[in-house]
Amino acid sequence: MTDERRKIMRVLSGETLTPPPLWLMRQAGRYLPEYRETRAKAGSFLDLCYSPDHAVEVTLQPIRRYGFDAAILFSDILVIPDALKRNVRYTEGHGPEMDPIDEANILALKAEGVVAYLEPVMETVRRLRRDLPQETTLLGFCGAPWTVATYMIAGHGTPDQAPARLFAYRYPKAFEHLLMLLADISADYLVAQIDAGADAVQIFDSWAGVLGEKEFEAFAIRPVAKMIASIKARRPQAKIIAFAKGAGYLLKTYRQKTGADAIGLDWSVPLAFARELQKDGPVQGNLDPMRVVAGGKALDDGIDDILQQLGNGPLIFNLGHGITPQADPANVTALVERVRGWRN
Repeated sequence: MTDERRKIMRVLSGETLTPPPLWLMRQAGRYLPEYRETRAKAGSFLDLCYSPDHAVEVTLQPIRRYGFDAAILFSDILVIPDALKRNVRYTEGHGPEMDPIDEANILALKAEGVVAYLEPVMETVRRLRRDLPQETTLLGFCGAPWTVATYMIAGHGTPDQAPARLFAYRYPKAFEHLLMLLADISADYLVAQIDAGADAVQIFDSWAGVLGEKEFEAFAIRPVAKMIASIKARRPQAKIIAFAKGAGYLLKTYRQKTGADAIGLDWSVPLAFARELQKDGPVQGNLDPMRVVAGGKALDDGIDDILQQLGNGPLIFNLGHGITPQADPANVTALVERVRGWRN
């Protein structure tokens, strides 16, 4: 049963709270010395993700330090391709890599056993719900099918995901098969997280911004809509945040078409447009992470603008993307204090 004190769950149900609740994407990460210490003990990055002891610890670290209103499961969007046996590996300084997938290998993919393979993640979720303060929302997450597919096709990240876009044009049937398979697997994965104790989940479409209008409809909206319909058919109480980074004006109908309860906004979304989106329901965001690095007046002004423009509606205060390793933890303290001290 969701604790009625969990402020983020109240906002996801449409309430306006003053001050708004807050958490930060990548709030458990390399900017924290305690994270770096745990990361060094864990071995590889995937070992960190798959070790409940370590994953629970790094998830709790920013809650202990800052008292955020939500903890987000520490994991990675590429655990699903790893469970699909794509040989995912992380090389220091190079980011994630895996074996690139081709048309034949897409058609040979099997969904069976993926959620079972990810049982260590579910154990982490169960422990987190037990160990977190009752008032703290626990968020699960996964990558959106389009974003996960871009890595699977190229075998690594690219600046504009040209390999995936080209593959989609050349092999449309195989690409659609991949997206819909990932949608089914990801929905099962999020349902399992909810059953393990997650209060709400977020779907990260980090590469939605490279898509044209028709492609956004086909590659970003349709698979996520399939996921959300599947999740809500099985778990009607589920609350889902969808974050399509870089989508801009295409967000106008994103909530309606996907069925998401709230939409995340990156820092490039104009606040006047964000106010229009907020008329249809909760929004989350959207401070530029570079303001947290800069600190001082740049940080204060960015916070104040968001609160003044969006604070009179259902808002979860957050960054417009993940906090960066260069951020000073003291600036995050200043951010939390300023948001918590705001009154409209």
